[in-house]
Amino acid sequence: MGSVTASNGHLSLTPEPEQGNSSSSSSSPLYKVGRVLYRYPVRAWPAFISTTFTVRISAFPNSTGSGDGMAFVFAQDSGPSPPDSYGSFLGLLNRSTEGGAVKQLGIELDTFMNEEFDPDGNHIAIDTTSIMNPVVAKSLNSTGIELKSGRDIKFRIDYDGWNQILQISVGYSENPTISFLNYSIDMSQMVPSSVYVGFTASTGTLPESHQVLDWVFTSVQLPGIPPSKPDSDKKVHHWNTKSIWVIDLPIFLGMAILIACTYPLILRVLRRNQCIGNQDEDDIESQSRTAANAPEMFTYKQLLVATQNFCKENLLGSGGFGIVYKGIISSDPPKTIAVKKISATSKQGEREYLAEICTIGRLRHKNIVQLQGWCHEHEHRFLVYDYMPNGSLDRYIGKPYLDWRTRYKILTGLASALLYLHEECGNPVVHRDIKPDNVMLDSDFNAHLGDFGLARLMFKDASVTIPMAGTPAYLAPEFLGFSGKATQESDVYSFGMVVLEVVCGRRSKGFMDDYSLVEHVWNSYTKNELLDCVDQMLDGKFEEEQVRRTLIVGLACLHTYCMLRPKMRKVVQILLNPNEPLMELPDTRARPSAVYLSVSSSAPTTEFGSTSSSYIAS
Repeated sequence: MGSVTASNGHLSLTPEPEQGNSSSSSSSPLYKVGRVLYRYPVRAWPAFISTTFTVRISAFPNSTGSGDGMAFVFAQDSGPSPPDSYGSFLGLLNRSTEGGAVKQLGIELDTFMNEEFDPDGNHIAIDTTSIMNPVVAKSLNSTGIELKSGRDIKFRIDYDGWNQILQISVGYSENPTISFLNYSIDMSQMVPSSVYVGFTASTGTLPESHQVLDWVFTSVQLPGIPPSKPDSDKKVHHWNTKSIWVIDLPIFLGMAILIACTYPLILRVLRRNQCIGNQDEDDIESQSRTAANAPEMFTYKQLLVATQNFCKENLLGSGGFGIVYKGIISSDPPKTIAVKKISATSKQGEREYLAEICTIGRLRHKNIVQLQGWCHEHEHRFLVYDYMPNGSLDRYIGKPYLDWRTRYKILTGLASALLYLHEECGNPVVHRDIKPDNVMLDSDFNAHLGDFGLARLMFKDASVTIPMAGTPAYLAPEFLGFSGKATQESDVYSFGMVVLEVVCGRRSKGFMDDYSLVEHVWNSYTKNELLDCVDQMLDGKFEEEQVRRTLIVGLACLHTYCMLRPKMRKVVQILLNPNEPLMELPDTRARPSAVYLSVSSSAPTTEFGSTSSSYIAS
């Protein structure tokens, strides 16, 4: 709407400079307004909301200044911006609506200082009924971030519907976002329960470019409305970010998603213990469908037909808490699927089943197995995925099937999936079970990471303290030892082990000897004989420098000390760019000092995931 255009993979909310021209053009960039909204309404309250987006705001070449900025908006309807809402109104309001005529919430990214009401020309503000009297405004100058720098800037906005906290985080796209503004606000007093979300931007007497580069939005409706707060708690407060470190919004968001997903399970347990009456089964299933927000709800009968009554001929494999079958859904054309049947006897089954729905159900990436749907009827639980014709990566390690180009493509795809989980999917996810068995291969041997039954949303301190879980040979030393924390770095370690296995054509030898492969490659590196480690089945048909760089990346990921391992962004940059500088490795690898736990029924706090191979995301 307005001046919005799309080109080169991004949206331009206001006119761009014409090639060969500066701030003046036949189509003036001044006094322009642009607005773009998602076409369908989304839940605003009661809900947990998380959205991330990347924008680029730039001054025009040779212009004496720029303005006025842009905003993320929760709008009451899908209509255009008000007339004459250019300049400082940012496409949100105009003089006639200023003061309360419109029910909306705007997070403004303001690049022009209006001396009457702005702190400066580089600030973030929250607006509801007035631009001139924002709910709160805060300068970005202390962060070192300049909105109109022309650099890609990533924002994350989280709203905790139970505790009524709005959190805004910001950072240049190559850096992690930092918590910038936390505010107590009752969304139900500001906007309708369903809203339209999107972006607005405007220029006034000066030109400015406003581009949206990417955007992910998630809204999870709460299963109930919390008790009303005392009057003293209903006041709007503003905390400085230095004093709110105990308010951990990602924890609340992760807990809320799990509560929403486990709500039907809780009701079942209560029923078994006769703590509730004869609740209608249909109501429970309805809550399940709403809570999980899965793409499609399959019926048990549909899956019976698709898998031919789960016949042995369609059996693909088994995992830690289920059996996987191939199925064909009758459609036009017929669609092949993979159906994971959750084991009724699995100790972790219900928890991992819900964790997988809550985690993978919201993820969208070309290198992550897509959850197509689920089924939850009575005691039957199923997860339905895209079918991967070439099975899992573990089938090919040590076998003469994959050439070097294919292996490199698989590793690059897996690295991209982990980068997405750690930094790009909104609330970061730690997978906890990276191994070849969980890397699925489509018909073109593209990698798809699956099995999110052990995955967890990451907390603000970037770690999750949990009972030990995963496959021992791929667990980082600190996780096997005393810390018991799953982190991005522990995922990076597991990725490094996969790199070595794929390049060397060898599997690590298990729980007690899982460092032998690492030490073999590391010793070869110190002797400048790294290429001697390469799988002999490649018969020398590979790019030597590319292989050498890949092995060095793998070794760096396997560093004994977690803080010295690279971030997945650095790994992806090295794999995609042959000119990207490599990280330095020490001459010798420090031996890990982990305390190993025995795998037996006498160690109830030790939990291990799948140990058997499966041929789809299981």
